[in-house]
Amino acid sequence: MLAHVVPNAVPKVDFSALAVCRGLGREAATNIMAITSLQKRAAGETIFWEGDPADSVFEVVKGTLRLHKLLPDGRRQVTGFLCAGHLVGLAPEGTWVYTAEAITEVTLCRYRRSAFERLIDTVPGFARRVLTATSHELRVAQDQMLLLGRKTAAERVASFLLLMAEQQGGGDDAESISVPMGRNDIADYLGLTVETVCRTLTQLKRHELIELPTHGRIVIRDHDALEALASGGIGFGL
Repeated sequence: MLAHVVPNAVPKVDFSALAVCRGLGREAATNIMAITSLQKRAAGETIFWEGDPADSVFEVVKGTLRLHKLLPDGRRQVTGFLCAGHLVGLAPEGTWVYTAEAITEVTLCRYRRSAFERLIDTVPGFARRVLTATSHELRVAQDQMLLLGRKTAAERVASFLLLMAEQQGGGDDAESISVPMGRNDIADYLGLTVETVCRTLTQLKRHELIELPTHGRIVIRDHDALEALASGGIGFGL
C-alpha cells in the first residue's frame, strides 16, 4: 500500500527540467503534466512495498530514496540509491520488484501508470526518454553485479563513492558529495559488514583520496586515483 503524502506544502517544479520531459516540446510536457501529481514524503517513509501492485511510476525531484529486497531468511539487500532526476517503479510485471524508502525528506512526481503507458504510444519522443531511463537502470544493475561478484572491499567502496558523485553531477577533484545514507545501508548495498565499510573509508582518508568532514558528507580529494582503485588499477595496499 502506498504511503500517505506529507501534509506540508509541495514546492513548485519546473516540469521542462524533469527527466521524462527533457528535450520534449511544450505540448508533450503539457500532456505529461496532466498525469502528474507532486508529493512530499518524510525521511523514513515507505513509498511502496515489494510485491504490491505497481500502479504508478515516480521521478525523484529532491532527496534520496533507498531500494531494497528482503531475502527469505529476513536479510536485506540494498539494490540502489536514487536521487533527483531518476525514475523509479518501471515494473514490467505490474508489481513492485523492490521496496522504496525515503532516506531523506523527498519530493516526488507521481505518474499514473495507465496514463504513463498511453503517453509512450502517443507522445513523440517520450518512449525514447523512458528507454534512456530504463537503460540507465540496467547499467547500474550490471555494475552492481560486477561489484558484488568480483571486486575487493576497497574497490566496492570506491565504486560507491564514484556512483554518488555521478548521480550528483560531479566528476572533479575536491568535490563534496552528500552521503545521507547510514553506514549500514552502504554495507547492505556493497555486500560488506559495517565494520569493513568504516575501516575502508578510514583507509581511503589516510591515503588522502577522500576527506570525512561530517557523517553525511564526503569530499573526494583525488578523483582519478579513486577511479583507478575502483577499476582495480591500483591497490594502495587496501
